[in-house]
Amino acid sequence: MHAFIGIDLGSTTTKAVVLDENMDVLGRGITNSRANYDTACKVAKYEALLSARFMLLQRGLASVAAAEVRLEDFLGSLERSFRLGQFVEQIEDLEATCLEKAKGRRFEGREEAIAEAIREIFVALRADAPALFARDARRKSDFFRDLAGSRFMAVGQKIAKAANISYDLLLNVYDKAIIEVENRPPSGDVTEKLRRAFERLIEISPELADLVGQVSAPVAAALAAEIEEVSVVGTGYGRVTLPFPKENIRSEILCHGLGAHMMYPGTRTVLDIGGQDTKAIQVDDQGIVENFQMNDRCAAGCGRYLGYIADEMNMGVHELGPLAMQATRSVRINSTCTVFAGAELRDRLALGEKREDIISGLHRAIILRAMSIISRSGGVRDEFTFTGGVAKNEAAVKELRQLITENYGDVVININPDSIYTGALGAAAFARRAISQ
Repeated sequence: MHAFIGIDLGSTTTKAVVLDENMDVLGRGITNSRANYDTACKVAKYEALLSARFMLLQRGLASVAAAEVRLEDFLGSLERSFRLGQFVEQIEDLEATCLEKAKGRRFEGREEAIAEAIREIFVALRADAPALFARDARRKSDFFRDLAGSRFMAVGQKIAKAANISYDLLLNVYDKAIIEVENRPPSGDVTEKLRRAFERLIEISPELADLVGQVSAPVAAALAAEIEEVSVVGTGYGRVTLPFPKENIRSEILCHGLGAHMMYPGTRTVLDIGGQDTKAIQVDDQGIVENFQMNDRCAAGCGRYLGYIADEMNMGVHELGPLAMQATRSVRINSTCTVFAGAELRDRLALGEKREDIISGLHRAIILRAMSIISRSGGVRDEFTFTGGVAKNEAAVKELRQLITENYGDVVININPDSIYTGALGAAAFARRAISQ
């Protein structure tokens, strides 16, 4: 099977999409961009190819009567088994790296005590791992750094106290080690790791024992199917760092325009609010860009702005939208400048304004700024498609719907659950087109 891959290297997240010969989406992958774009590119691609394997498994098992009713449960259990194996592999890498970082003159005289504490911490982390990937387990994040860090801190403090070791020393070792580990892309073949995950599936989901035996043959066939990478196209904020030929690089504008068209062929106006910029794009009936406008000078009102506000509020970015939806009024915010936002936020809180009302006002300010960019690009034409990570923020969507209706009337507004992959989807489509031309 031929595969065409698009990679959108964003400032906060990196996305990858795999298309087949028929322009159907086989898989999607996402990771945090970190400071190492090369690693982010490899991880997102790895995740997309993993997702493609699951798609092939789903197709292969769809006609198996025994799996028909329990297919979703089976695939979910298989993914949990895979993720558990991947997590334990990274935990072992992190332990070895921590032990290496614990050596040297700075730790002279305490090396063995620190090493013993580190080993004890990682015994606890490995013991805790299965619970993180159990059925119905709730995780605040799917990123390894977040999962490992929260458990290291929780366990490390107790162990440091019992061993009469400075917890700050252990944390210093961890901070140095995690940077190296998270900047190492996953090793090994995706398909082989899935085979091993299938073999140990009964350990984490014993209730599937009877089904596992019945689907062994179609699972083996799906894993044996070859996925040949024919072409890869890159786009996004960090696209210039990608090790691709120039002809395999496309601008974000072109990719978001084409990606939105692929999701919704009737699209004529696209708004993308990413980590560093906001783009308003006008496209024709083929998804070709006719006009566009972008924010100028800074990342005001973009994803990074929301991240800064979340940090000021000691919250996660994903919590801002739900909090804003609880507002009874929308406080007028005068600035969407990241530099001054924190000061205005603190001033509003000091004046007794409610947090949810302030956050609601911040969302409205962001969308008002976006509306200005849309206006400069030519306004909203039916249909309108909202893309980028902010499209998953319910408060931003609410404000956008309201302002579009007020200014442009009854316009079809498209918001796809996978909108964050729009740029990568467009890049993958360019990869497919390059081969067919």
